Order: sequence, then C-alpha cells, then structure tokens
Amino acid sequence: MIVPFSLASLATGLIQSLGTQWGLFRHYWVVAKLLITVGASLLLMLHMQVVSSVAEAASAGALSARHLRDPRMQLVADAGAASVVLLIAIALSIFKPQGRTPFGGSISDGSQVTAERTPMVYTFWFVMVAVIIAVVIRHLTDGMPGHH
Repeated sequence: MIVPFSLASLATGLIQSLGTQWGLFRHYWVVAKLLITVGASLLLMLHMQVVSSVAEAASAGALSARHLRDPRMQLVADAGAASVVLLIAIALSIFKPQGRTPFGGSISDGSQVTAERTPMVYTFWFVMVAVIIAVVIRHLTDGMPGHH
C-alpha cells in the first residue's frame, strides 16, 4: 500500500501546488518539497526490492534469523531515513521559509523578478546538494543486499 500512497502524495502535491497561491515553481520551499517527494518515491522503489527479498525468505522459512540480519538492519535504517525526510517536508510546509525562485514574480505587480541571492537561496541549494551527495555515498558504500 505504501507505493500507491507515495504516488498519490506526489499527484496530490502537484495538483495542490498548481491550484494555490504558492504555485509549483514560485517558492524554493515548494520546489524542495517536490524534489523530496520525487526522490523519496524513487528510493521507495529501490527499498521495495529489499522488502520483497526479506518477505520471500521469511515465507520460505529456509533461512535463519541470522541470515536476515543485514536486510532487517537495512529496513530499519531506511525507515529512519524516511522519517527524517518526512519531518523535513513537514517543517517546510509549516514554516514556509521565504525565498522566491526566478519564476516567482513580484507580489505587488505580478511581473518577473530577478533571481535574488537571499540566504534562503543559498541554503536551499546547499541542502539539496548535501542530501544528494549523502544518498549517493550511502548507496555506493552500502554492501547490503538489494544494492547494485
């Protein structure tokens, strides 16, 4: 059920962003939530391989609990990482940090604004790059089943 709910979350987020004052690409926090949701949905698809292998091994009963230790630990680590990502998305929704993208337009006259270099812009890109680097490093250095 989690995969359809993940895709539903992405779809409803797109619909809501297009139908509200926040827009899809007007504010950095909305773009960040979009990237978080897309990335989390893609990582969920990879995570499902591990879940399937653990479920198959458990249903077959051929392996002992000792053999399933690494996949179970990976499931716990992935669930913890997903919780952190969810908390970040919730915090962005609650606090709505200021900072408009170049597509954001001015509030007063509706015209395009130039790309301001506010602290939020730098923070946004720093966090996005750091998260991507951390995910890639974890994925490449993780020797657990279900990877590569």
